[in-house]
Amino acid sequence: MSRRTPIDRNRRHLLQAMLAFPAAGIAGFTGFSGVVRGLSARGLAASEQSASLPLTPACDDGDDDPTPAQTAGPYFKPHSPERTTLAEPGLGGIPLTITGRVVTSGCVPIAGALLDFWQADHAGQYDTAGFRLRGHQYTDRDGRFSVTTIVPGLYPGRTRHVHVKAQAPNHPALTTQLYFPGEPRNSRDSLFAKALLLDLNEGSKDATFTFVLRAQAEPDSGEYAV
Repeated sequence: MSRRTPIDRNRRHLLQAMLAFPAAGIAGFTGFSGVVRGLSARGLAASEQSASLPLTPACDDGDDDPTPAQTAGPYFKPHSPERTTLAEPGLGGIPLTITGRVVTSGCVPIAGALLDFWQADHAGQYDTAGFRLRGHQYTDRDGRFSVTTIVPGLYPGRTRHVHVKAQAPNHPALTTQLYFPGEPRNSRDSLFAKALLLDLNEGSKDATFTFVLRAQAEPDSGEYAV
């Protein structure tokens, strides 16, 4: 009965390695480090491929915390007009566009989600007689939204903020507020929450935000309390 020598065993291991990594060849295979490089190369190729796909909100563990709820305050009005532009001609203030997505806690986009916005004007005044700087819209099939407005002004006791109701089809509405980074009054506003900060683009007044709702992604078939 023949007995394999250490040299025979080494040759057998080398042959197995070549079969497992045919593209590397003898010269390219260097044991475990070669395996790591091979995996890294495949991971890079997958990353390059995914870069061409539409971006989705990042999830830490597939179970993101939902967007915190906040008070609606005294100035909410139902039945706002459906529109994506709240800023009207002749209205003063700094232009602001907020874009983003509405997703489930598993980062699945919610199509047809309601977003109802209302806010103060540049002087810190709310329109309680009409619907200036008020409006609602629905997310597209990818859960995206975009609203054009102005930067709200300050009024006593509050930092700058935008009110919003977010509601997935057939689910309760989330009422919350969005805040602006770097505002001196943030630290003195008892309602301010870091989790509700807008991601403000440097050098502009364009901002983004992702609403995370406790909901399942469903077809748009619900009734909304607009």
